[in-house]
Formats: sequence, structure tokens, C-alpha cells
Amino acid sequence: MTPPALRADGRQPDQLRAITFEPNIAPYATGSVLVSFGLTRVICAATIEPKVPLWMKQQRVPGGWLTAEYSMLPYSTLDRKQRDISRGKLDGRTVEIQRLIGRSLRAVVNLQKLGENTLWMDCDVLQADGGTRTAAITGAYLAARLAVQKLIDEKRLPESPIADSVAAVSVGLLEGRELLDLAYVEDKDAEVDFNIVMTGRGQFVEVQGTGEESTFSQEQLDRLLQLAQKGLKELSAMQSAFLARQLLKL
Repeated sequence: MTPPALRADGRQPDQLRAITFEPNIAPYATGSVLVSFGLTRVICAATIEPKVPLWMKQQRVPGGWLTAEYSMLPYSTLDRKQRDISRGKLDGRTVEIQRLIGRSLRAVVNLQKLGENTLWMDCDVLQADGGTRTAAITGAYLAARLAVQKLIDEKRLPESPIADSVAAVSVGLLEGRELLDLAYVEDKDAEVDFNIVMTGRGQFVEVQGTGEESTFSQEQLDRLLQLAQKGLKELSAMQSAFLARQLLKL
């Protein structure tokens, strides 16, 4: 039997890129992590603000809030990316991604247990090589977990509001091949592209998928979801191992 052809970076079709997590990259944040998916690198920082949005007070919504901001630094891509602030507004992609990050984290956080605090998740892309949103979600969970543990240790929270882990990964079809964790060179030419967000217990949070001038069958969809689940289980195990090491140091 002929083995499957290797990808441009030497990976197997069902293989993640090299994943690393570097803690405390932003010392003034409550918790922070530099996450790398291959050449994609994102700083994820969690900051606790001891207040809630005005709309929560006006509507008498109990508990706290979690929100996210996402940006690609001008030098994160081959061609300089103009800052949103210099254009006077966020572009549609930025808004979409930061809303996705916020939804993904809120899916595993009990906001009532957060107390009257806002947990800000700031995700800044240092280097983009595909999968910046999936890397941001995966790293943001870790930053949030470190931040919450710090609050618990300081007696500012009685218990963790985080009920489960969450991670994200991309899958796609390129020249008919089903691939896990697409780098940019694959993502830009993929016929079908999916971003999958899942909890550590295996529950889907979000499935974003589209055919890029192409279509896909039910069988291909099922195989892509299975491929994503494989990668997400591996990511969840990496997150757990990272946290086990870091929380011993706190």
C-alpha cells in the first residue's frame, strides 16, 4: 500500500503542526500565553477588570462578563497590514474572529461564578501562517485558566468559573485530500475550509465551514469532523499537560 503523500512542510495529512505554549509572556496581564501553531504565533492575554458592562447593570444581569479583542500586528504578514485604528474602524474579519473567541470561551465559563468582574481576552497575532483564530482560541483558554487560578489563590474568587477546556483547529480539502491544521500555503488554495471549536469533553462549540468555489459531500463532511476531533483531542491533552506544569508553580 502506498503511504499518503507528505505535505509541503513534511507532515502527514492527519498531523498537527508543532504546538508550543509559553507562559507569562505579558507580565502585566493576569494570565498570558504565547501560543505557536507552526509558524503562526499569537499572544493571548487575560486581564480581570473588577466591573461589568453598563448594559448588565441596566438589565440587572447577575454575574460577570467575558469578552475578546483580536488584532493582527502590522508586521505579522508578508505585506504590512494596516492597523484598524488608522482606518477608523474594525474590518469585518476582525469583528468575526473576536466574536468567535468570546463565544468559544463563554461556552466553558460560568459567568455567574465569575462575580462582578469582566474577563478580557486580548489576542494579538505576532506572525500569521494560517489558523490564527484557532491558535487564538486554544491559547486564550490557557491564559484564562492561569488568570482565574491567580484570582483563586488571591482569595478574590472562591472557586473556578471554568467548567471545561476549549480548543480549536482547522481542517480542509486540498486537491481532494483531507488535511488537519492548515498552514497558509494550504489554506489559501483549499477547496473546502473548516474551523472547528470543541470542549475537552468532546462537545462542539462551533463549526464554521465553507466550500471555496467547490462543494463537499456528507461523507467528506463526516471525515473532516472526525479528523478535527482527532486533532482537538491531541490539543486538549497538550493543554492539560501545560496547565499541570504551570499550576504547580503558582
